[in-house]
Amino acid sequence: MEERLKKQLNFALEIDKEKNIYRQTHLSGHGRNENDAEHAWHMAVMAYLLREYANEEIDITKVMLMCLIHDIVEIEAGDTYAYDAENLKTQKAREDAAKEKLYSLLPEDQKREFTALFDEFEEYKTPEAKYAHVMDNLQPLILNDSNNGGDWKDHGVTAEQVYGRQRKTRLGSEKLFEVTDQIIQKHIRKGNLRE
Repeated sequence: MEERLKKQLNFALEIDKEKNIYRQTHLSGHGRNENDAEHAWHMAVMAYLLREYANEEIDITKVMLMCLIHDIVEIEAGDTYAYDAENLKTQKAREDAAKEKLYSLLPEDQKREFTALFDEFEEYKTPEAKYAHVMDNLQPLILNDSNNGGDWKDHGVTAEQVYGRQRKTRLGSEKLFEVTDQIIQKHIRKGNLRE
């Protein structure tokens, strides 16, 4: 087998491990915890489905790729819960080291391509990165909403913490931020989010 194909297949097998990285968010209907691969797939489909609500013109293929690869680094770095202040302090360093290790399995041109997509997502500057982040925020929000705020309640998350994460949603989609705000307000009224 030629070296390029061997590297690509090795990477494809390595990223299968993303299915073993479990998140704090539960599946709808308060099922088991979702894994990173499920989260990424769900985000990518949602990005395509809701693309008409992006604030700006976007390359939807690029957005979907960002959604699919943004958490591959967690194979090495582990999942960092959105409201875990202590682990958030080391998240970038852990993920940068993981990015180098994992993307180095690829042929050099694809390593550069995946690294650039990951970095663009993290930098939050392009229309595609902003919209991909909308999906990264909205996907767990709608799952938590379907579970009557269970994950927020279990972790003692405050409304201000959720707003702190969700405020950036409006950078990629004003319309989807309106929906986000309605969901958060509903859970404040229900007592699922502490004020």
